[in-house]
Amino acid sequence: MSTVSRTRKLSGTAMLAAVSVVLSFLSFPVPLMPSFIKLDFAELPALIGSFAYGPIAGIAVCLVKNLIALMKTSSGGIGTLCNFLLGVSFVAPAGIVYMKKRTRAGALTGALVGALIMAVLSIFFNYYIVYPMYTAFMPMEAIIGMYQAINPRVQTLWQALIFFNAPFTFVKGLFSVIITFIVYKPLSPILKGRG
Repeated sequence: MSTVSRTRKLSGTAMLAAVSVVLSFLSFPVPLMPSFIKLDFAELPALIGSFAYGPIAGIAVCLVKNLIALMKTSSGGIGTLCNFLLGVSFVAPAGIVYMKKRTRAGALTGALVGALIMAVLSIFFNYYIVYPMYTAFMPMEAIIGMYQAINPRVQTLWQALIFFNAPFTFVKGLFSVIITFIVYKPLSPILKGRG
């Protein structure tokens, strides 16, 4: 890799990280989800970076975004750590699959695999990392109660995570996939220095 392409990759990754930070501040509540769960598109630039420069660049975008998020965290960094792990579990598989098959189908397969892995891992990251921290501020009964207000059949945290959080996380990933497929082709020449 030449110095110019290394420089472009570094500057492109930095630009995508900056966009990711901005997008992380633009979150909004989602209907049919507890009020503390918000939707944002901060993984979108990381997915674009993973396709343009490889999975390490995508991971770097996630890392920078979450390091900056640490400055405003109220969760002692636990939520930020989980967000980083989920972002990596999304963009790294997408980038790895795309590196092996550089076609539209390869990109779509990689992104869908990444979204599915992120959704499945969200169950375990939330159960073992995030929600134990939340119980320091709110009793588990109150947390489950927020889910029960939407679906009274939810009795356990496992059920809440499987029936609410995992599908939400997968759909959130799909939004990033759809937007990436719309914007990647026009952005690619600029990111790769051919524009």
